[in-house]
Amino acid sequence: MFYHLPSVNSKAKRIIDILGALVGLIVTLTLYPLIAFLIYIDDPGPIFFTQTRIGLYGRPFRIWKFRSMITDAEKMKGLVTNQAEGFIFKNEHDPRVTRVGKFLRRTSLDELPQFLNVLKGDMSLVGTRPPTPDEVSQYLPHHFQRLKVKPGLTGEWQVNGRSIVKDFEEIVKMDIAYQQKWSLVYDLQLILKTIKIVITKQGAC
Repeated sequence: MFYHLPSVNSKAKRIIDILGALVGLIVTLTLYPLIAFLIYIDDPGPIFFTQTRIGLYGRPFRIWKFRSMITDAEKMKGLVTNQAEGFIFKNEHDPRVTRVGKFLRRTSLDELPQFLNVLKGDMSLVGTRPPTPDEVSQYLPHHFQRLKVKPGLTGEWQVNGRSIVKDFEEIVKMDIAYQQKWSLVYDLQLILKTIKIVITKQGAC
């Protein structure tokens, strides 16, 4: 049974999300022609990658990213070794990632279209990592605590553990810790840390 956490009902958090999303979308539109050109030249196909993810209270939504993998990459997922433990998939040298895709991921530019998800209200600037339906279908009862806040463009795991934490149970602990520590000030601190990480390319893969 879900109960509302303070961050979910915070109007100030939503205002920050909207303002941040508008700025992010301006940056996205400015860079779109160049990014689209590079993606298509490197591997002709769709410019965007879209996928169903699970959001607040288990509601599904469509997430948007710039495509960083070859077309039909999802069909080849079974051929790639999962280097993470638990209900999360991660491979630091995934062969499905294109040359341009590696650059987009290293600079986090592939994430820019998610500002549209933030503006729509499916996501927040800061929250938990948005899981796939396949991941959620395997959840144990305590894992559903992750879904009591909106998924975020960034969050506790992305800032403090992305390059070292590959155990899903540890990610869940970080997500719950974020929920317990939440405040507008803490959100702003995570956003500033994220900007620093993007600039220094720390922890990206």
